[in-house]
Amino acid sequence: MMWIQHVDAIDLMFKGVIIGVVASAPMGPVGVLTVQRTLNKGRWYGFVTGLGAALSDIIYALLTGFGMSFVMELVEKPRTMYFVQLAGAVMLFFFGLSTYKSNPTRAIHPSSNRRGTYFHNALTGFLVTLSNPLIVLLFVALFARFAFIVPSHPVEQTMGYLALLFGAVGWWYALTYSINKVRNRFDIRGIVWLNRTIGIVVMAVSLIGFYFTLRGKSLY
Repeated sequence: MMWIQHVDAIDLMFKGVIIGVVASAPMGPVGVLTVQRTLNKGRWYGFVTGLGAALSDIIYALLTGFGMSFVMELVEKPRTMYFVQLAGAVMLFFFGLSTYKSNPTRAIHPSSNRRGTYFHNALTGFLVTLSNPLIVLLFVALFARFAFIVPSHPVEQTMGYLALLFGAVGWWYALTYSINKVRNRFDIRGIVWLNRTIGIVVMAVSLIGFYFTLRGKSLY
């Protein structure tokens, strides 16, 4: 029996939440912008910036998923799926390494004191994220690693995408809440160390997934 016939909606939703968090967590330009706005304008201005980014992420996630669904006949084969998951783990590791080595503070620029509307802040977060189509490569790695694409189960797949959006929004909510709580103690070094921590976690998850796949076991 092919792996794709075993679909658990709860399991797919759990994977969606993880993917949403991992795709949103690295401190790229939109992450730095969200932190800046949280510190300079207030928590909710930072949150709606992240919300705009999450909406852009789900668009790229859907495009990636639709594209990958066309090759599912190959991925359905257990041996092919084995190599796809290994490749996904490798790609995820290098993404984590790149995140760890990157310097997100380069994206910091003087922030205007003018708050603007919530819609304007959300729109800029959406456009900044939309301007980076390379996120598709991250979604390819995550979808492959977590065996997230199940085109023959549209209801469960839709629930998975909704969970992905929930994970992304949840990350921005938690980030802006935390930054707002420690605003007097959070500085540039905090952004750097947060990014490095995220990179380490992503690399660790990819290595553990790679090991379990080699052993023929399922981690998630």
